[in-house]
Amino acid sequence: MLESRFLQATEPWLEGIERHARAIAPDLGDVLTDYIGEARFGAVMIDAEIGHLPRGSRVLEVGAGMLLLSCALQSAGYQVSAVEPVGIGFSHIDRLREIVWDYATDRGCRPELLSIKAEQIVADAEFDFAFSMNVMEHVDDVPLVLRRVLSALRPGATYRFVCPNYRFPYEPHFDMPTLFSKSLTGRVLRSRILGSRTVIDPAGAWQSLNWISVASVRRTCRHLGLEPEFDRTVSYRYVCRAIGDPSFQRRHSRLLSVLCASLDAIGVTRLVTLLPPGAQPAMSCRLTRPRLSLT
Repeated sequence: MLESRFLQATEPWLEGIERHARAIAPDLGDVLTDYIGEARFGAVMIDAEIGHLPRGSRVLEVGAGMLLLSCALQSAGYQVSAVEPVGIGFSHIDRLREIVWDYATDRGCRPELLSIKAEQIVADAEFDFAFSMNVMEHVDDVPLVLRRVLSALRPGATYRFVCPNYRFPYEPHFDMPTLFSKSLTGRVLRSRILGSRTVIDPAGAWQSLNWISVASVRRTCRHLGLEPEFDRTVSYRYVCRAIGDPSFQRRHSRLLSVLCASLDAIGVTRLVTLLPPGAQPAMSCRLTRPRLSLT
């Protein structure tokens, strides 16, 4: 099967920025490799929607992080606006983002950067597609963000987001089980959370989690008069990453990779696609702005 224009443009872009970053900031190379792994996964997840859009279409990335996907989309001929509340800082994330930004500027594929929170998006029917990857679990107000993003879309356009489903008892950032609620989990597993070596600013990261779930998204959509669509293959896609993605494996326990590989060898992991969305550890949701006004 031929790759889309987007995927064809994405891989050279990611390979180029990785070589460039390792050359000028070798101490950050492994960290960038992890982000590039996330970008590759995100590109595949949105490719079906992007593939239907003509060159020049306007795309909104909500929570653009390192800007890797936004720059890749821009290089593929889309007009991209990237929402990311970027401040002035000196962490390795800030350094990497600056490297990505300068590299994209030199190659003429710099997106429009909106340094605001997702709740502050103000646009009316301007975009042909919107997406976010592992962002919705960190926003302060999920219903408000959904309303703002959908209002920014043209009627009939879609918003695709991927994030954990906290109804399933597993927290992927900290790679640990959960205990019924965020507050109980935080009390019982406090030392593990604060002692995390894979999460940057573990206290802040934990505080940011909003415990989003398939059920809560469905409730919000009912109030908005929307019918969400959930992709049942998303959790199996993460299983495949646990088996074959070195950067993903590095950030999660070896036990998870071994377990997924063992179950996959006997065909059990594919059964996850038969589970209802609410019973899966991850959600991939597609929302379409109706032709009429939002309720």
